[in-house]
Amino acid sequence: MTRKYIHLPGRRTASPYAAKKKRKGKGGNAQGRGKQRAFHDYTRDEPPAAVATAESPDGPPAPGSEIELPPHITVRELGDLIGRSPIDVIKALMNLGVMAHINQTLDYDTAAIVLEEMGYKVREEKPAVLEEEAKEEEEEAPVKTLRQRILEVEDEGKLQPRPPVVAVLGHVDHGKTTLLDAIRETNVVAREAGGITQHIGAYQVTLPDGRRITFLDTPGHEAFTSLRARGAQVTDVAILVVAADDGVMPQTIEAINHIRAAQVPMVVAINKIDKPGANPERVKSQLAELGIVVEDYGGDIMAVPISAKQRIGIEDLLEAVLLVAEDIGVRANPEGQCVGTVIESKLDRFRGPMATLLVQNGTLRVGDVIVIDEMWGRVRAMFDDQGRPIQEAPPATPVQILGLPEVPPAGSIFQVVANEQIARAITEERAEAKRREEEQRQRLTLEQMFAKIQKGEIKTLNLIVKTDVQGSLEAIISSLNKLNEQVEEVELEILHQGVGNVNESDVMLAATSHAVVLGFNVKVDAAAERLAEQEGVDIRLYNVIYTLLEDVEKAMRGLLEPERREVVLGQAEVRAIFRVRQGRVAGCYVLSGVIRRNARARLRRGDKVIYEGRLASLRRYQEDVTEVRQGYECGIRLDGFDDFQEGDIIEAYQVEEG
Repeated sequence: MTRKYIHLPGRRTASPYAAKKKRKGKGGNAQGRGKQRAFHDYTRDEPPAAVATAESPDGPPAPGSEIELPPHITVRELGDLIGRSPIDVIKALMNLGVMAHINQTLDYDTAAIVLEEMGYKVREEKPAVLEEEAKEEEEEAPVKTLRQRILEVEDEGKLQPRPPVVAVLGHVDHGKTTLLDAIRETNVVAREAGGITQHIGAYQVTLPDGRRITFLDTPGHEAFTSLRARGAQVTDVAILVVAADDGVMPQTIEAINHIRAAQVPMVVAINKIDKPGANPERVKSQLAELGIVVEDYGGDIMAVPISAKQRIGIEDLLEAVLLVAEDIGVRANPEGQCVGTVIESKLDRFRGPMATLLVQNGTLRVGDVIVIDEMWGRVRAMFDDQGRPIQEAPPATPVQILGLPEVPPAGSIFQVVANEQIARAITEERAEAKRREEEQRQRLTLEQMFAKIQKGEIKTLNLIVKTDVQGSLEAIISSLNKLNEQVEEVELEILHQGVGNVNESDVMLAATSHAVVLGFNVKVDAAAERLAEQEGVDIRLYNVIYTLLEDVEKAMRGLLEPERREVVLGQAEVRAIFRVRQGRVAGCYVLSGVIRRNARARLRRGDKVIYEGRLASLRRYQEDVTEVRQGYECGIRLDGFDDFQEGDIIEAYQVEEG
C-alpha cells in the first residue's frame, strides 16, 4: 500500500561537511559521519521529486535521460531526483572514494560525476528571474496551518467529516468555564482554585444526535496564541464569551485581537442573560464598534444569548458552532498519517512525563512510535478526557499519553513514524537544525523592520500599544491613525491596544504576528521580559508621546537611526595606586562582571562621574591580559587620566546598536 506523508513545518538540515571531489585517476576523500539511513524527511515543506514509498505519476527518469542539477544538492535529494534510494547514491560515492552520509551536501561537479557513473546525462541548472520572483511570492504567502496541509496531501476521497475543535475565549469571570461545565454537565468549576481555570483542558462532548465537538478550555489568550506560535493551528472555531451585564471589557478586546490574528471564525456567546441589568443589545452595539458585526446588525457573525448557569441557550450555541464548522468543512482521514498537536503537558510524580495530545489526522494507537520536536517515545498507555484507558484515538480526539522521555512543550506538533530507527534519525536531525537556528537567530527589532521596509520586503508595520491610562491610549491611537493616512510608503496596523503593563499575552501576540510592542509610561512584567528575550520580541518604552510618534514615523519612512544602548560589562574598585613610568596605575578588585581591555570606561567617585574614556591597559601581575573576571585583582590604566583615589569605582561598558 502506498503511504502518504504529511509535510510538517521544518527545515532541511544541510551537513556542515562538504564532500570533496575525486575524479578518475586522482586521490581524494570526504569528512563526515556515515549515518546511512533511508527514510522520508517529514520535516520538509515541499514534497521530493520522487520517493521510494510514493512514486511520481511520470515515474523516475530512465538511465540515459538528461538531468538538471543545481549548484548544491544533498545525497538524499540526489536519490529523490532520480527515483533511487539514497543508499545507491552513497554506494556510488564510495566507489569513487568519497565517504558521505545521507545529509551530505555535494557540489555540482561531484553530483555530476555520480550521475554520469550511473548512466545519466547532466546539465547545470540555470538561475531564472522568474524563479526568484516565485520564491519572493512564496515567502510573502501566509504560512499554511497544519489542517490546510493535511487537506492538501490527503486523498479527497478518503477525507471524512470530523468533530470541530472549539476554543472558548473572553474576559475573566464572564463564564467561560461555567459554559463548558454546562455543556459537559460536570462540575469542573468546583475543582478549580477560586473558580478560575488553572490549566489547558481538552474535552469532547457528544450531542443527543451523535455529533461530537471537542472543546479547548484555555487559561488565557497567550495559551491560545502559543498553540499557533509553533505552526500548529488547532482551533477550527472560537467562541467569544461576553457577559450581558458587564459588556465588552479589556480582555474581551484582547480575545478578539487574538482570534483575528489566528484567522479563525467566531461565534459570540452573550452570557448571563438571566442576571439583573443584562443588556444583550448593548453588547452587540459595543461589538459592532470593534468591527464584530453580528447577524442582527446585518453582519455574518452569529450571536447566541445564553445563561450558562441556568442552562439556557446551550443547544442553540452548539448548533451555531456546528453550522460554522460545516461551512468551513472540517475533515480528516482516519486511515492517513497520524499527526496532531500537544495541548498541554506535565510531569506526574508517579507516572512520569504526561502529555495531552489532540489528534488532527489519522488514528493514534497504543504502541505507536511518535516524534515531538527533538524527542521521541512509544505510546505505553492512553486515556480519554474522563481518565478511562483507551486503545485508539481517531481525528479531533484529545488523549493523555504515557511513554515520552521528557515533558514536551505545548503547541508542538507530533507525528507517528514507522519504527524507532526513523524516530531516532528524525530527532537527531531536528536537534542539529535547532542548534544552527539558535546560532543564526536574530531579534527582529524596530530598526531591522525599517531596513526591510526600505527594501520593500515589509509593507505593513504591526504594532501593539500599551499605556498607563485610557486618555493617553486614545491620544496615541488617534495620532497613529493620522500618521497612517499621511505616510504612503507602508501601512500601520495596530494589532492590540490596552491599558496596563506589557504582559506575556502581549509578547506572545507580537511574536506570532512579527509586531513591535510600544509602551507609554508602563513597565514590562518580569515573565514578559523573559519571554520577549526568548522569542526575540522588540519592546520599546517611552515617556514622551512625541518621541514615540517620531520613532514610528521614521520607521514607516525607513529613516530611523539605529538605537544605541549601553551594556555594562563589569565594575572594579580601586584599592591601591602605583606609580609607573607612564603615570599612575590603579590596583583594582573586580566586583562584578568582567573588565575588558579597550572597552569604554567611566570612573565614579561617590555619585559623581569623574572620567569617561577608554581603558589604556589591563594587567594581571606583569602580563597584559584581554579580560579579568569577577573575584580577581588587576591593574588598570585609563587613557589620559591618572588622578585615582582609593574607593573609586571603574565601570567598563560597551555601546551596542539595534
